Amino acid sequence: MIHIDYLADVPEYAPELARAISAHWQTRLPEETYEERYRKLMSHSQKDRLPIAWVAHEQGRPLGTSALRVCDLNDREDLTPWLAGVFVLPAHRGQGIASRLCRVAENHAWNLGYPRLYLHTPDQQALYRRLGWQTREQTLWGHIPTEIMDKTQPRLNNITEA
Repeated sequence: MIHIDYLADVPEYAPELARAISAHWQTRLPEETYEERYRKLMSHSQKDRLPIAWVAHEQGRPLGTSALRVCDLNDREDLTPWLAGVFVLPAHRGQGIASRLCRVAENHAWNLGYPRLYLHTPDQQALYRRLGWQTREQTLWGHIPTEIMDKTQPRLNNITEA
């Protein structure tokens, strides 16, 4: 059974996740080292203030991660908070883990009182659209074209009994 916990509660998964994330982004972020990725991931080890990370895991193995950050794109500090760091290890993709990790982070943001979330993605727009995200604008992430998307907290319908 897949569990999703705060990184703060399962820090033993951080080294493997940091290695996998570094390898994944190596071609786009060649200057980033494993050590930098590990430090960045571990900086998300809290539960009540941003940045916060979650880890999906099963039977002692990490499967993926997601995070909430104050900002995830330089020069866009006007937008906050951000769903970020969504990553699933290649062997576990296509099982809905990324969607679950996104929902956990989204629900936490709504519970903290944020009415809107932002993210940027160079290549996963289809996933986020399926989860209710909308395109806001095109921009650059360093030299990489990326799309800023946003999502507003869903409103519950006021249903009254007759």
